[in-house]
Amino acid sequence: MASPAITQTVRPLEGLRLSASGPPELTDLAAAHLRLLGADPRTDPRTEPRTDPRTEPARADDRAARLALSGADHTDVRASLDWAADPASGLLDEATVQAATGIAAVHGRRDGAPHGLALDYAATAAGVLAVQGLLAALVGRARGASAGRTGPSRVATSVDRAGLLAVSQYLAAAGADEPEATELAPGGPPFTTADGTPFELETLDPGAWAAFWRALEAPADAVRSGWRPFQFRYATACAPLPEALHTTARAHTWRRVREAAALSGAEVCRLWTLAERAAEHDGAAPWDLAAYGAGHRTARTTSTTSTTSTTSTRPITPITPTVERPLAGLTVLEAGRRIQAPLAAHLLGLLGADVVRIEPPGGDPLRAMPPACSGTSARWLALNRGKRAVEVDIKSPADRRRLLDLAAEADVFLHNWAPGKAAQLGLDHEDLATANPSLVYAYTGGWGTGRIDDAPMGTDFMVQARTGVGEAARPRGTTPAPSLMTLLDVMGGLVGAEAVLAGLLARERTGGGVRVDSSLLGASDVLLGPALGRARRGEDPRRPAGFRRPLPTADGSIAPTDACAAAAAAYDLTALSTPEALALLHAHGLAATPVTTDLSDLPHDPRFTGSIGRDAHGAPAVPDPWSFT
Repeated sequence: MASPAITQTVRPLEGLRLSASGPPELTDLAAAHLRLLGADPRTDPRTEPRTDPRTEPARADDRAARLALSGADHTDVRASLDWAADPASGLLDEATVQAATGIAAVHGRRDGAPHGLALDYAATAAGVLAVQGLLAALVGRARGASAGRTGPSRVATSVDRAGLLAVSQYLAAAGADEPEATELAPGGPPFTTADGTPFELETLDPGAWAAFWRALEAPADAVRSGWRPFQFRYATACAPLPEALHTTARAHTWRRVREAAALSGAEVCRLWTLAERAAEHDGAAPWDLAAYGAGHRTARTTSTTSTTSTTSTRPITPITPTVERPLAGLTVLEAGRRIQAPLAAHLLGLLGADVVRIEPPGGDPLRAMPPACSGTSARWLALNRGKRAVEVDIKSPADRRRLLDLAAEADVFLHNWAPGKAAQLGLDHEDLATANPSLVYAYTGGWGTGRIDDAPMGTDFMVQARTGVGEAARPRGTTPAPSLMTLLDVMGGLVGAEAVLAGLLARERTGGGVRVDSSLLGASDVLLGPALGRARRGEDPRRPAGFRRPLPTADGSIAPTDACAAAAAAYDLTALSTPEALALLHAHGLAATPVTTDLSDLPHDPRFTGSIGRDAHGAPAVPDPWSFT
């Protein structure tokens, strides 16, 4: 049988009408993604607001965004997106959500104190979650129709739930049974050269790390002691490196640094400005969806076994989707490491899919990454709880055949292998589509295909450096630097899951398989949209000095809303307790919220009462980001 060829770009929402209302900071991104997927933004009277703002008083929930998709086939699914799941929480905008959920605390670890991101990170993530919810509802309705069920028609999500999801790994580590394996202290890249070039350094190999610094004649003790915090910065969001390494970098030109990288096998990338990124930006969508040639989708059965080490499954009664779990009965094979692909698969699992991880012989080594809960890495659990596991040696021809057998019974295959590795192993989309022509084949990579010339290693911090995130994340008056919070790995996982859901919906509508590609570059484009727009218009793309800097109190700090920040900064709150400071501002009509500094306090925070639990291993677990009805 010939391999199915990719034939056309997929727009699974064609024929559906889109209606959107609410604050632009909540609606714009979600509506843009729905349009890219084919939704028609023309007015549909069935989805218009049912109140007249000129004659009826504003409702308390008018700050929420509302999105609706409708079609001639009586499709009608709606999403609501609010700032907070609990209206009484006092979380009213991006600044207060970042402060409460711990985003400001994690991002601020490099500097030693909480500081809000100058990007609307949580709202952007929530917009993607809203699109995911609508797509999942449509998939559930399409699948449920064949079983005589209607499926979900309403989905709700919130920005604070998105914020908790973004910090879920850091929260899990904070609530683990043991302390961190390395010090949580200020510091980290980027480095700066003698001729003033700021740059990011990347290597996953301690030998390459040592060779790079030896080539620049760094002190041997600094090289040795610097590796561990550098290696763990992805987990801890900080890297207290010896100052001697920064001094060494400042003693050499950018040309010499690049030579040292080339000789050692490490990689370096100078920090690009937002203006540079805007000038080269190609306007591409954050994902590519392409249909295979004619395929045929057949009903599958799903094993309920918690763990398996073979390719066999026992026939059982097919699982049908439910309102709460619209992907129930679907199987996702995930061959992912670190964050991006595992998070995408985790989200699909939360929607009801049976996720089967493909792990190397002996299991994923990151299961042992400290700190642990009941013997398993807390961070690993944040992304992988509830998944089954199959150990496969992809270097073995026999095990690759096993993987093809698994793919023949799956609905999605998702991986984030290095570019070209799947084709080299005979496990690219053509190979797996031969075994299963209705498969959704998803790749979550670093740079996409052909969009960036001479791209460096496709890791979170390198993509941040190359695309201008280092400028956008920090306001004017501060030195640009990529955030050591894994902004793009998390956003990449969100965008990857969004793309898979679009692929599943396309498969429901056509019966054929779909190739889905997403990347950290696409995630960066999603996150930087407003900043790149300002740069293209010739405006300063960075936020003003002091933007989202918390105000200190006698026992902590508070974060005013963006709209109240200038007025709130006029008050000296340093002699007041946090409750007193909040009361003072409230008395003057100013809104603010306490800043979370210790993530282990979140499960008991009244702003999230009852929403953060613990899994079977005892690790803190954030709530599902959607609710369906």
